[in-house]
Amino acid sequence: MEEIEVFLAVVEAGSQTAAARRLGRSLQSVNRALSALERSVGVELVRRTTRQSVATEAGLAFYRRVKPAFAEISEARLEAANRRVEPSGLLRVAAPIQFGATHVVPAIAEFMARFPQIEADVNMSDRPVDVVGDGFDLAVRIRELPDSSLKTRRLGELRTVVYGAPDYFERHGRPRQPGDLADHQCILRRTAQGEADVWRFRIDGRLTTVQVNGRFRTDSTTAAHAAARHGIGVGYGPFWQIRDLVDQEALEIVLADFEAPRTPVRAVFPPSAIPPAKTHLFVDLLAERLKLERL
Repeated sequence: MEEIEVFLAVVEAGSQTAAARRLGRSLQSVNRALSALERSVGVELVRRTTRQSVATEAGLAFYRRVKPAFAEISEARLEAANRRVEPSGLLRVAAPIQFGATHVVPAIAEFMARFPQIEADVNMSDRPVDVVGDGFDLAVRIRELPDSSLKTRRLGELRTVVYGAPDYFERHGRPRQPGDLADHQCILRRTAQGEADVWRFRIDGRLTTVQVNGRFRTDSTTAAHAAARHGIGVGYGPFWQIRDLVDQEALEIVLADFEAPRTPVRAVFPPSAIPPAKTHLFVDLLAERLKLERL
């Protein structure tokens, strides 16, 4: 590693003298390290003159291969060292309101209990936040993300299900395929983007949308669940939000064979090289907790 570090510095700085200054080493030690690397590789990597050092053709090829590998190893060593550090300080987290209250805050409570030097500041919002500009250590996001400079880690994935009360299905029958929803009262959600009256399904391996109608509309998740529980109609949404009602047999799932692809849950970080110990240790904990949940 030391010899490769010297080689990279010589190629990038253009001379052994400049490389020695960059590394804070003597010119003699730089020359010894470079010579030792060339002996072990068995080929000249750098052609030296009195004024400059230029990579040979073999040296350029070697440089292109070892540069990313060296960076990866250096980052891994720093991360491993970081894990030995007791996390402390303020952990700033952004999360969606309901998912944050149900899953993120309990994880933060366990994390704070483990590490008494941690403080937490949690921003709950269903609107996207500027992770870098607003100074968050991480944000939890539930959706597909566009390409960006932000780092991400997948934490889990969420089912989206169709559900209703047993007494509603006794009165109106159970839909056997998504097209049957045309004969049912569907609970419609108003969102910031407008009416959510198109539901997604996987039919014959393809993602398909189905137009639905109903007499009950709401902008509240809680109201939608209550409406389904009271037999007003059939609802559509994340399974984790109604899991307890399903366990209590107040609601039941239908059309499970046609569920749309699951929605990813991701932790999003600023594009720094290595997240601090408090951040990656909390994300490890949150990911482990979510693995145990029925999402």
